[in-house]
Amino acid sequence: MTALAASRSWSAGQRAVVLGVGLGAAALARAALNGSGATSAYLAGTGFGAALLCLAFAAGWRPVRPRLASVGVGILGGLILVGLPLLASPSTRAVTGMRPEPFLAWLVVTALVVAAEEVLLRGALLSALDEAAGPMVAVLTSSAAFALMHVPLYGWGVVPIDLAAGVWLAGLRYLTGGVAAPAVAHYLADLATWWL
Repeated sequence: MTALAASRSWSAGQRAVVLGVGLGAAALARAALNGSGATSAYLAGTGFGAALLCLAFAAGWRPVRPRLASVGVGILGGLILVGLPLLASPSTRAVTGMRPEPFLAWLVVTALVVAAEEVLLRGALLSALDEAAGPMVAVLTSSAAFALMHVPLYGWGVVPIDLAAGVWLAGLRYLTGGVAAPAVAHYLADLATWWL
């Protein structure tokens, strides 16, 4: 039996558990392999992104062509995601402002990681949780997973902002029906860390 055939026979709850455990394992492996240099960080990020995509596909998630409107919603969502915390607390800038080099490699790896996180979290996991327990549980659980997966790399201080961002990104997913809008918003927010 193939992984896809097996995933079709799993219940939505079972898929959610497998995705959550896989996400946790991938996040811990990424942190362990991240190292202190750009090359090891990029390799760890690439492996993390690939692992998340494999998990999502094994659980039955499949891409759909994004609508142009979803990209527009994602751009607006990303601007809000970056702007609101800065307006509410200008001291937020001290948490951001990463400058990994080389910039082009960072752009590519960040795009992969963001896309993979959105496919797994707002694609496969959110769908499985929604089917198993409804939209409220899906939003809260996938957002908590989003916040907690960042702890091994960035510490517990990121949990509140990442939890709020996770809820926002899940809202974009429900608004547009796909992962394009949250992926665009997430990528813009990550890009903003370069300049802020």
